[in-house]
Amino acid sequence: MAVRQRSTQQWVEKYRPRQVKDVAYQDEVVRTLTNTLETGNLPHLLFYGPPGTGKTSTALALAHQLFGPVLYKSRVLELNASDDRGINVVRTKIKDFAAIAVGNSHNAPDYPCPPFKIIILDEADSMTEDAQNALRRTMETYSKVTRFCFICNYVSRIIEPLASRCAKYRFRPLNEEIMTTRVKYVCQEEGIQLSPEALSALSKVSGGDLRRAITVLQSAARLYGSSISSDNIISVSGVVPDEVMDSFIAACKSGQFDKAQGVVTNIIAEGYPASQILNQLFDIVVSSPDIADEQKARILERIAETDKALIDGADEFLQLLDVASNTLGALCNLSQEVTDF
Repeated sequence: MAVRQRSTQQWVEKYRPRQVKDVAYQDEVVRTLTNTLETGNLPHLLFYGPPGTGKTSTALALAHQLFGPVLYKSRVLELNASDDRGINVVRTKIKDFAAIAVGNSHNAPDYPCPPFKIIILDEADSMTEDAQNALRRTMETYSKVTRFCFICNYVSRIIEPLASRCAKYRFRPLNEEIMTTRVKYVCQEEGIQLSPEALSALSKVSGGDLRRAITVLQSAARLYGSSISSDNIISVSGVVPDEVMDSFIAACKSGQFDKAQGVVTNIIAEGYPASQILNQLFDIVVSSPDIADEQKARILERIAETDKALIDGADEFLQLLDVASNTLGALCNLSQEVTDF
């Protein structure tokens, strides 16, 4: 297959759904919003769910289909995590935009163009609590001329007074079948040959995140050309190779602390991030039939504590060594006091 000339455009943007009906695997959301497009009656919206499941794409597609290219810039305000999201932005930029009155427009006859504006707040869970509280009054005051669309990963971080004012839609992680179909389509369009093993590896490392899958695929294509293997996918994805994780588990099962310490030292020396080690160790422990439930509980509790410590800025080597020590103790049925530092 001849390699096609590739542009510098990000494939994530190139293959982003342009219409609500093109969003994958979110049937309930698509069905409800399609009715909204027909009636032009839109409530405040709250989209939540894991990354890469189509939340932002759905919001943008909805706004484009409501207003068209002519009115989009004047009717839609987009704010994301790169913007200042403190209380001052709510009091100025958001409030000023929300206060602008609009009416039915005849400039775009092919689009519904309802008599309101839309404010899209991406990653709304990163907003401060004060900023969210300030939005309550703005939503109530300008509800006739403005609709809000909140997008977040963690709905629990949205204060209840805001969440209760919105129609909530949960976006599910994409299953392997949907992921495979979309990736194959991208490969066909871009002239990429992806082996079945590579396709399986890509689905595994992306974890239901289509955005990550396409990004990893593009990175592999730029680095390795049009023919991509599973090893190529692993090398560009940032995932720790299976043999490294196997050596970590084997060292813990050996019951020898010196051996476990050596493996941890090598892992840190190779530059593998401790957070990624924890994520993969979690998956291994949970799915292992050879580890008893009590042992799993003990290991996973320490993984959770370590994850919090890493977020707070703790040393990666010491934290990973602590996890290795605890895992060793759990797998070898040593008492908790023996393995605690």
